Amino acid sequence: MTEPAATPTETTAEDFFRTEIRAGRIVKTEPNTKARVPAYKLWIDFGDHGVKQSSAQITARYSAEELVGRMVVAVTNFPPRRIAGFKSEVLVLGVPVEGTDAVVLLAPDADVPLGARIA
Repeated sequence: MTEPAATPTETTAEDFFRTEIRAGRIVKTEPNTKARVPAYKLWIDFGDHGVKQSSAQITARYSAEELVGRMVVAVTNFPPRRIAGFKSEVLVLGVPVEGTDAVVLLAPDADVPLGARIA
């Protein structure tokens, strides 16, 4: 029998609304060969907010080629982090597939303006 999931820590609407989640389009990808867990280096266009970099562990589900041109959503106001020698400026959002290494990316179901803030 499975244990019930732990109750998540509550947060406030004010905390949530301080997080900037924006729509962007992946314009370039390459393998992050220095990462311990297989990952891609992504360059994502956020329109007026510029092109930002991210390292994402999404190789189990997506090829580098099929990611180019894809819309994604990402947290854009976290501080940058160095991941395997690569500056990761945004956190691309996805849902891990239980029991696998796959992550399904979150994305708008239609084209939206690049850099549009998720509401």
